[in-house]
Amino acid sequence: MNYPITLGILGGGQLAKMLAQSAYQLGMNIAIIENHPNSPSGDMTKLEFSRGWNNAEDLQAFIDASDIITLENEFIDPALIERIELQRNVFPNSNTLRLIQDKYIQKTTLKNAQIPVPHFQNIESLDSIYDFAKKFGYPFLLKSRTMGYDGYGNATIHNEMEIESAIQKFKSDPQRSQLYAEEYIDFSKELAIMIARNQSNEIAVYPVVESIQVNHICNQVIAPAEISENARMQAIDIAKKCVETIEGIGIFGIELFLTKDDSILVNEIAPRPHNTGHYTIEACVTSQFENCIRAILNLPLGSTDMIAPAASMINLLGTRSGPGYPSNIKKTLELRNVSLHLYNKKESRIGRKMGHITTLGNTIAEASASAIKAKDAFEW
Repeated sequence: MNYPITLGILGGGQLAKMLAQSAYQLGMNIAIIENHPNSPSGDMTKLEFSRGWNNAEDLQAFIDASDIITLENEFIDPALIERIELQRNVFPNSNTLRLIQDKYIQKTTLKNAQIPVPHFQNIESLDSIYDFAKKFGYPFLLKSRTMGYDGYGNATIHNEMEIESAIQKFKSDPQRSQLYAEEYIDFSKELAIMIARNQSNEIAVYPVVESIQVNHICNQVIAPAEISENARMQAIDIAKKCVETIEGIGIFGIELFLTKDDSILVNEIAPRPHNTGHYTIEACVTSQFENCIRAILNLPLGSTDMIAPAASMINLLGTRSGPGYPSNIKKTLELRNVSLHLYNKKESRIGRKMGHITTLGNTIAEASASAIKAKDAFEW
């Protein structure tokens, strides 16, 4: 494509913000459409359309301002993406999104491609839940087919008594009322890997990392994961096959389970930059955000090699409801080898992702200890 290029991003949160930072580094402009003003990335551009993609006037103005479009979340209606595609290229495209957005369809698509996933079943009635429990035992998971993230839309069922209360909770949220059941995996580690793929079918593979979850939210990422070579190669081969199966263009986060017999199962795919790839900004030659932009523009993909032996990323989660700004960052910034990212979210909520810290080290233990120390020094 010829410069100047304006990259349009559907969504204005922290992922769009970090995409914008990489786009500016490459000399591009940014257009943001979001359902409210003053989003983290909307603050960074004059081309901010704050009435959202359901407003016909703002949507058309956003399309007109953009040369090519990507997204920062997978919750946008694929039919809307399809309408945008009549005027502009969108990556990932509507077909890819249709295979990913509904987690039951996603699991079915992967299973049909012979990709290993946990046992799962669509839930059409209360009886089908009891049937699943009888077949696979307790505990098991009830999951919403759509709008599930950071623990929202998940319920672990430990016994028959918990089924009714879980169903009532899901019924109270129309966005998450369609359910499927999934067997509980007694994993040894949760892993993740970022895969970039461009229109020429060039694929860039990032290191396999370990994702440490607390209350279903990623708390810390350790790169590279301390796993066997056999598990690492399984993870890479499976993740590449996932992206090829959905004909994905862009950057994709694939979350995985490492079982106790050293096998890999796919948990889910995100068709966008991913929290487990934030470490790549400082730790890799090319960040996940830059390779996302390269991929959708069909440019050569950058090196995914790490520039240090180890890295750790820790999320800064909201500890209170109120203003989204910290009270003191000085103690964190006094520490050596600490990269602090704050997302400029205007409101904090308990558990909301407000920023992250990345540290590099000669060993995993060194990088992890530095990240934990930096987080402990941070004051909300």
